[in-house]
Amino acid sequence: MGSQRQTVAELVRERWGDHRPGLWCEGQILTHHQVAAGAAARAALLADLVPPGAEPHIGVLLDNTPEYPLWLSAAALAGAAVAGINPTRRGPELARDILHTECRVLVTERAHLPLLDGLELPGVHVLVSDTDAYTDLLAPYRGAKPDGSSATPADRLLLYFTSGSTGAPKAAICTQGRLAAAGQSLVDHFGVRREDTHYICMPMFHGNAVIADWAPALAAGAGIALRRRFSASGFLADVRACGATYFTYVGRAVQYILATPARPDDRDNPLRLGFGTEAGAVDAAAFERRFGVRLVEGYGSSEGGAAVQHTPDTPPGAIGRAAPRDDLAVVDPDTRAECPPAAFADDGRLLNGSDAIGELVNRGVNPFEGYWRNPAADAARRRDGWYWTGDLFYRDSAGFLYFAGRSDDRLRVDSENLAAAMIENILARYDDAAAVAVYAVPDPVAGDQVMAALALRSGTFDPLSFAEFLLGQPDLGTKMAPRFVRIVERMPVTATNKIHRVALRRETFRCPDPVWWRPPGEAAYRPLGEADVTGLLGQYRDRGREELLTR
Repeated sequence: MGSQRQTVAELVRERWGDHRPGLWCEGQILTHHQVAAGAAARAALLADLVPPGAEPHIGVLLDNTPEYPLWLSAAALAGAAVAGINPTRRGPELARDILHTECRVLVTERAHLPLLDGLELPGVHVLVSDTDAYTDLLAPYRGAKPDGSSATPADRLLLYFTSGSTGAPKAAICTQGRLAAAGQSLVDHFGVRREDTHYICMPMFHGNAVIADWAPALAAGAGIALRRRFSASGFLADVRACGATYFTYVGRAVQYILATPARPDDRDNPLRLGFGTEAGAVDAAAFERRFGVRLVEGYGSSEGGAAVQHTPDTPPGAIGRAAPRDDLAVVDPDTRAECPPAAFADDGRLLNGSDAIGELVNRGVNPFEGYWRNPAADAARRRDGWYWTGDLFYRDSAGFLYFAGRSDDRLRVDSENLAAAMIENILARYDDAAAVAVYAVPDPVAGDQVMAALALRSGTFDPLSFAEFLLGQPDLGTKMAPRFVRIVERMPVTATNKIHRVALRRETFRCPDPVWWRPPGEAAYRPLGEADVTGLLGQYRDRGREELLTR
């Protein structure tokens, strides 16, 4: 690559004149040069669409089509910013996202036009990318070249929304300099080559697809292949068709791929590596056995404030060590005292989770660039001079960090702190478990109780088998066994394939799915009936805690 590039605009310009195949999507192939030329045309159009003095922000409400990377590249050349709009948002919430980020242009497609029906979007110029009108609008700009860009590393390039359990999503800022550096860092870390192809099957409105997949491909001059929407059944065919060597994943994507029927030729594929989060050690090992592809679990807060890097000596179950620039610590969020190192039994189970698990903070300089128009959220992240990730970790004596869940997923049972992710890892060993989610429901008296949602391979819950399984798990603490077990046909997930824990927590045990429970003092699970629910609600009401069930 030569000297490191400081802006994404420079990376886009370098592809001018590169006539190798650079983008695959649904049978369409564009060369790197065609992508750069298309970006230059859109950048020139943008200059005429954005009113003088207005924020040059573009909302992109698209599936993963070629228009998405074209507009990312165009924004880079124009010194503008792309706000990725989540198509699962509806009505006023969708309008809020567009207007909050001050988008003057919204690029969408016909399939998403119904989402805009009835919305008031004053001052927003809507472009529908798969229409003749759009093609005609672009036509006068087809001869534009990318040479005139004056973008700087400090120019905003991304405004990507981060989800939270409460309140409206926050739009995290990512500048050209940070995105270019992040892309180059992954090129160096994973040895990305010009002849590689990155398969982008995660939604591009999410930071993972852009920062961990598109940016390193651009930095290395590698190609990209797009999947309009993630498809587990289409995954391997796509990978083979475009010769993909690398992909990223989030949430349960790996689990869905593993749930497809196995074939004798599954290992006949060009993939070298998968990089992502939340696959879990059990599924990562199963993926490598079946497809011959190593998955590397990484960690980087969406806002860029902390990163953990996997190294060859990372022990099983760990994410890695702090990135060189970071001073990471696991601390008690109440006292700010550093948590003691994790202690493990010979079989690998964590012995002191209540003490060792804390919130991951970055006490050093970090590249967090803030949220758009949200000073309160900025202050919450930057408390007391530290960057607070909102994520739970524990650290071993050698400094390796282990993910233990989100701070919102901490449970307090009988005065003992538990991490939902730790319990999920144990329940995932249950042979009949296709997917697992663990979350807190309020206890009628104080603190929380453990509830688990299970999607089963057999479709039928065997309470005796499950109870026997729990008894056989040496690292299942006395407070960890689920009080309630909800049986779901399919785990509810967000648009980025992460388990929708907020929805699960809100429904508690008052849900449409079958629920089994172990009443206090009983050893066996039994169905939760209407009389049981009525009795429980009476307990909550008697103690003034009924309102907690609706939060």
